Amino acid sequence: MKNHSSEPWGIGAMFIVIALLLPLSCVLAQDRRAEPTPYSLLAARSARDTEPQAAGTALTLSELEQRALAHNPTLAESRADVHASEGRRLQAGLYPNPTIGYEGREITGGIYRGGEHGFFVDQPIVTAGKLGLSRKVFASEEEQSKSVAASQRARVVNAVRLAYYQALAAQEDVDIRSSLAALARQASDVSEKLANAGQADQPDVLEAKVEAGRAELDLTTARADQDRAWQELASVVGDPGLAVRPLAGKLEEGVPRLDRQQAFDAILAGSPEVQGASQNVMRAEASVKRAKAEKFPDIDVRAGAEYNRELLAAMGQAVGWEAEASVGVEIPVFNRNQGNVQTAEAELAHAQQELERVKLALRLQFAAVYRDYSNADATVRRYHDQILPDAEKAYQLYLGKYQEMAAAFPQVLIAQRTLFQLREDYTRALVSEWQAVILIQGYLLRDGLAAPIAPGELGIVAPGVEVRTSMLP
Repeated sequence: MKNHSSEPWGIGAMFIVIALLLPLSCVLAQDRRAEPTPYSLLAARSARDTEPQAAGTALTLSELEQRALAHNPTLAESRADVHASEGRRLQAGLYPNPTIGYEGREITGGIYRGGEHGFFVDQPIVTAGKLGLSRKVFASEEEQSKSVAASQRARVVNAVRLAYYQALAAQEDVDIRSSLAALARQASDVSEKLANAGQADQPDVLEAKVEAGRAELDLTTARADQDRAWQELASVVGDPGLAVRPLAGKLEEGVPRLDRQQAFDAILAGSPEVQGASQNVMRAEASVKRAKAEKFPDIDVRAGAEYNRELLAAMGQAVGWEAEASVGVEIPVFNRNQGNVQTAEAELAHAQQELERVKLALRLQFAAVYRDYSNADATVRRYHDQILPDAEKAYQLYLGKYQEMAAAFPQVLIAQRTLFQLREDYTRALVSEWQAVILIQGYLLRDGLAAPIAPGELGIVAPGVEVRTSMLP
């Protein structure tokens, strides 16, 4: 280690310190809850913070959400499923069509002037309110399809928000790394010139080059991460050609505080999965009533008229028009739809248990997500209130001692590197906290490109949560 207290210093040596270190300490980090911050957090200020941007150039979260609602294909799928359910409900309530036809009797066999020719109308009469019960079954299915559509909408919005905060963190990382790389290159160039002038030693030059190379590699990695995050964001938005643009907002702004019980109660009260499972119970109940009503037979009514050409002996003319009518009903002796009733009752029991399973599965997921939120929130607070201020203070102390020629340059670099590593950990904790908040406020739904489950299918509508819908017997 050099003895800085006994080494003469020139203007050039002081310039390298100013060029390399002082600009870095000018960047402030804002408190995520808009509280006055007692320290100056080391972070490079991005171009969007220091230079005025053209109006409308930065993408907001709200704009991305609106784009996703307009372009994400899964939302169009769920809307089509709702439309299909509306059609099934309409069809289930339509009355059966009458049958009209021709009927001829005794028209062959050599009968003199014989034959009876006429028409008939046959109309089934539906009894026991079967059509109304069928409408209730498919009305419940329609409501269930709307719940699936609401689930898909929440899933897409959550996916956009998750991707947005990932991309925002990547953008901030690129901003910081770009500034660091520029400063490191500047310091390396200055150290080369000082060495050529005999005012810097070769170890200082090599140290500056190493830091510059490391900063360039970190910047390359940060840009690759940003590109990946942007591609994920563009995919969930449903616009693969979405041009890369700055994102508006800051990670530290607006992170809400969540109460465990209130958050879980809100999930149970508003979850589309719970609503869908409840509607599945109502559908199964209607199916049981519909199956029991099937044992009451429909009435078949038939009426018509025939023209009888047979001559009346006394009058010497044809008999003429003759009316006919018949009423028939099926006698439920053997088939009383007992098998379908049993099936419908079993499916009702299944749907009731499925509702309970969905609630328990949500509770299980919530426990893990809230744990992540609690850990991330504690980490963010500890970093914000203690760790980062201490690291900033340590860096400033080393920097002051170095300027007073009482500490070695590597000590300043170590303190600087530690501060940036802590800043990265702080950013990751903020992203984790946002992710947990988004999932909790979004009913634990994720994966905005998962295909929506149409009513009548067996499928997973949330991670670990299956909602089964049965078809009408």
